[in-house]
Amino acid sequence: MRLLIIEDDPALLRSLAASLREENYAVDTAMDGEEGLYKAQNTAYNGIILDVLMPKLNGWEVLARLRPQNRTPVLMLTALDATPDRVRGLDQGADDYLPKPFDLDELLARLRALIRRSMGQVHNLIQLGDLQLDTAARRVEREGQEVSLTAREYSLLEYLALRRGQVVSRAELYEHLFDEDDDSLSNLLDVHVSNLRKKLGHDLIATRRGHGYSIP
Repeated sequence: MRLLIIEDDPALLRSLAASLREENYAVDTAMDGEEGLYKAQNTAYNGIILDVLMPKLNGWEVLARLRPQNRTPVLMLTALDATPDRVRGLDQGADDYLPKPFDLDELLARLRALIRRSMGQVHNLIQLGDLQLDTAARRVEREGQEVSLTAREYSLLEYLALRRGQVVSRAELYEHLFDEDDDSLSNLLDVHVSNLRKKLGHDLIATRRGHGYSIP
């Protein structure tokens, strides 16, 4: 899953981006509202973390210009913790609101919930035949035994599982699984699909030639 963090505190931005990458998210960043709005409008993200007090455009302005055309889940992360601020954020289209200082585990749980709901998945467990994905623990099991996957293999499997029954194009997979610093022209996607088939069975992921991949 690919996230955008719009935050003007460089230390917080670096630490939060690093923490999210450790959780296997692809992460893009912006240090002001103008840059953040541009990226949010021109890239397909699975979630946006948005500060309020920023230069050029504040978080309220970013949110107002982003909605209603863009439905990407937005979690507002700000030092403004008064009830009127929370109400304003939610009423203007934010999907969640978390005041600073925050607990990282809570932030991660809120992000997982936002992404699940945006993709039509209420529960954190996804069943694929004899495979079970736990999107909270980021774990895959077959008949109770964990299957070892790399971070990128898991991310690819999770994305296809959340889009089960749909054909997902290669372009969409690159856009949602790789950040702005990754090389989207490489054959990494083919390598990961091949590895998943070796570990989980060749029938799990179907290739739709000229279109993309799907989990039936």
